[in-house]
Amino acid sequence: MLAQNIDLKNKTILVTGAAGFIGANLVLQLLKKADNCKICGLDSVNDYYDVSIKEYRLSEIEKAASGGECEWNFIKGNLADKELIEKLFCEYKFDIVVNLAAQAGVRYSIDHPDVYIESNLIGFYNILEACRRNPVEHLVYASSSSVYGSNKKIPYSTDDKVDNPVSLYAATKKSNELLAHAYSKLYSIPSTGLRFFTVYGPAGRPDMAYFGFTNKLIKGDTIEIFNFGNCKRDFTYVDDIVEGIIRVMQRAPEKKTGDDGLPLPPYRIYNIGNNSPENLLDFVNILQEELVRARVLPADYDFEAHKKLVPMQPGDVPITYADTSALEADMGFKPNTTLREGLRRFAEWYKEFYGIN
Repeated sequence: MLAQNIDLKNKTILVTGAAGFIGANLVLQLLKKADNCKICGLDSVNDYYDVSIKEYRLSEIEKAASGGECEWNFIKGNLADKELIEKLFCEYKFDIVVNLAAQAGVRYSIDHPDVYIESNLIGFYNILEACRRNPVEHLVYASSSSVYGSNKKIPYSTDDKVDNPVSLYAATKKSNELLAHAYSKLYSIPSTGLRFFTVYGPAGRPDMAYFGFTNKLIKGDTIEIFNFGNCKRDFTYVDDIVEGIIRVMQRAPEKKTGDDGLPLPPYRIYNIGNNSPENLLDFVNILQEELVRARVLPADYDFEAHKKLVPMQPGDVPITYADTSALEADMGFKPNTTLREGLRRFAEWYKEFYGIN
């Protein structure tokens, strides 16, 4: 396991996408684990999905930060606003940057390409430039399992060639990795990219399958199961993702010199997934069982009447499967929350959040 070379105590940390699913959960854990830290959260709080969920996450952070040892500051702003980003870096002098802000979603990128270029490319470029001008100890940023495209080799390894994205979203995430590598090489910015695999859990994104299915079933609508149910996903519970991020934050790539006497880029990439892909039909069965158990849906709900098997959607892939051996070896951690356990927590949260009797 890699030695810890960063202590989070007394650090000033920027978390972009702080009102987002992973970002908010990361901030909540940092408030518990990082002594006397100063956390700055940035988010545009856009309406890509229900803003009330983002507001709920921020309210949970405010409650957790109240009276605690860590200082919490939230700034509503756009990552593509270069002047704002430069101002924040100059004012706060960040030690660690965790860039989770991005326009997510494979299918949405087909009809709304502009927002992906703005957030995922221009926004990330602004972060890199700010890190160059205001040196940080570690830049950690979100990539995605989407970069693997229709890779036939499984499980997906960070050693695999990923030069053939099948969606604009995937292309922007691969571009982030390339940009980070260039800046690490040119300016010795320690950077670590994390390829997330289908993150789920309470207060998650409504555009994700488990949440969208639940919304439709509540209304009595039909859910569409893509590729006629022949899809597999490496579902990763959000607490596991956050634990992985925090461990990575404390282990920045070291600055070294190569055999040619030139500096090597302090740069790494990891997969964070459950290393156990689940069939989509099995996933749906577990979800419906947990929705009944939590009394979100009645025990006699006719699920078969509300399912429809449909072809694969453009930009989607049949399987995601993470090789997490590097993460386990370097960070001493492997995600281990079972799908049933994670969906149970989601169902219980859903019942409470929406006040279902």
